[in-house]
Amino acid sequence: MTVWLTVWLTVWLTVWLTVWLTVWLTVWLTVWLTVWLTVWADRAGLFYNSRAAVAGRGCFACVIAVFFAVSAATGCGRRSADEPTTPAWTMTRIGAVSYLNTKPLIHGLRDRLGPSDSLTLNLPSRLATQLQAGELDVALIPSVEYFQGDRYQIVSDAAIGCRGPVWSVRLVSRVPVKKIRRLALDEGSRTSAALVRVLLWQMYGVRPQTTLLSMEQSPESADADAVLVIGDRAMHPERGVYSEIWDLGDRWCRHTETPFVFAMWVARPGVETSELQQLLAECRDEGCANLESIAAEHAAAHGLTNEDLHRYFAENLHFHLGPAERSGLQLFQQGCLELGLLRQRSGGLPTQRLSADG
Repeated sequence: MTVWLTVWLTVWLTVWLTVWLTVWLTVWLTVWLTVWLTVWADRAGLFYNSRAAVAGRGCFACVIAVFFAVSAATGCGRRSADEPTTPAWTMTRIGAVSYLNTKPLIHGLRDRLGPSDSLTLNLPSRLATQLQAGELDVALIPSVEYFQGDRYQIVSDAAIGCRGPVWSVRLVSRVPVKKIRRLALDEGSRTSAALVRVLLWQMYGVRPQTTLLSMEQSPESADADAVLVIGDRAMHPERGVYSEIWDLGDRWCRHTETPFVFAMWVARPGVETSELQQLLAECRDEGCANLESIAAEHAAAHGLTNEDLHRYFAENLHFHLGPAERSGLQLFQQGCLELGLLRQRSGGLPTQRLSADG
């Protein structure tokens, strides 16, 4: 966006200076030519009396002024239609998840955007809907939503993932995991809901009946053998209530020996993203370099100490999308397809999009 701002300012200043210089030169040349021609006419005896001289000088001035006015109006000195023009400023509408784990990725992003760009924070499911409807151009959306998108493209190596325990996504069970028959799923994350079902199936052959756990409902009140919880509720589960607790990030990484990717930056078809790739990577790098200050800003609002939140950012989360992460995405996509958790599209899902070359 910095490049676009520089181009816009350059074009604006060029146009302003061109207009100013044209007006100044027109006035100067008009006065100079009028005086010169009038003196020449006087010496040549074209004006025989004072009244004729005054009228003659006025006519010369009008002729010269009209000449320059017509020249400017007809495009004298303008660029021809065949010459290349500077591209117009384009607006980019960006959406990001409003959760705590997004903060390092969007650190300073709003300040780096151009004057016509916008940044919207919303729930993951709403961002996915807006991107599909064309209301957003680029969004940080859950991996499950990316799988179901129509010709979506990953636009940055900035992402939200883990390479071990993630702390903020957990399965809490009142019975041994192998005996889970009814599972309540936190409505705040479709990706985590798919992840727990894939793990239960692949590790124990368990396919429980599912129900939703609303944001207002406590996990302990759920009519279920086990509950998937995310965010603050996962970080501080009730003590003495559950028979078994899983950290889903840790379970996935051990089971597949690959990282897990919760969300990534994705663009809908037809959006120019060359400028965004560097911008989003720079914001990620700046955020990772300022984890302590980000933690200090947001910890208290989430009932965490600065140290706890900094450790969460630095140790539990991973913000780079590399070859290992793409391999994990492929395995997760295959697991979701096996359980029928993805909407079917004609021709199937283009899984080659997740190859190491992007």
